[in-house]
Amino acid sequence: MVENHPSQASKFKCEVKNLNFYYGSVRVLKDINLSVFSHQVTALIGPSGCGKTTLLRCFNRMHDLYPGNRYTGEIELDKINILAPWIDPIEVRMRIGMVFQKPNPFPKSIYENVAYGLRVRGQSQRSAIDETVEQALRNAALWDEVKDRLYDLAFNLSGGQQQRLCIARALATNPEMILFDEPTSALDPIATASIEELITQLKEKVTILIVTHSMQQAARISDRTAFMYLGEIIEFDRTQTIFSDPTHRKTQDYVNGRFG
Repeated sequence: MVENHPSQASKFKCEVKNLNFYYGSVRVLKDINLSVFSHQVTALIGPSGCGKTTLLRCFNRMHDLYPGNRYTGEIELDKINILAPWIDPIEVRMRIGMVFQKPNPFPKSIYENVAYGLRVRGQSQRSAIDETVEQALRNAALWDEVKDRLYDLAFNLSGGQQQRLCIARALATNPEMILFDEPTSALDPIATASIEELITQLKEKVTILIVTHSMQQAARISDRTAFMYLGEIIEFDRTQTIFSDPTHRKTQDYVNGRFG
């Protein structure tokens, strides 16, 4: 079941319409339709290889970086199709940030990691960069831990801190949406809890789409959940409904641990 009521249209930050994606001649996403609600956390769940990460990376045109990939259909961000050939993928990635499975800070200082996107956008005023770096680190719940070591190498941070730094880096360009690709899979339980709490807080500022291998994590932090299987969205609804009263038998089997 896909939630999509006309009266709620203004609540949608992003709408996926009949999206197909191909690696060469291989079709891996099949007629995807999905509405991503503004200032909510939407989770993508499903067994390995079902297309979750492939779908996530369509939202900021990551697939454009590799030859032979192609899309059909649309992803509308505020009613503008960001897959249109005249849309600049770099600008899309500024508006839709991404945090990856493993922390991937640049081999630079903590400060320069966060400032990177600002410099790419042409910001050169030091006071403006300082202000934005501080705010991004505060929003990522990292400022108090690093404010006295901003020029240390980012690699000196713990794994959980590095992941929050990557979140700060994504936040620095003031995105409207952030994509999280299994952001806690490489972290210990304490760091995982910290990132989950942060994601819950961040939805007040940005719209969030997260791929997670953990159904428990989806249940804890998401407002809505889409269950994917073999490149299709089988069911999409409020998270509580997906886990307690799903419509589709395959969804029920998955959330009850019968496969996956």
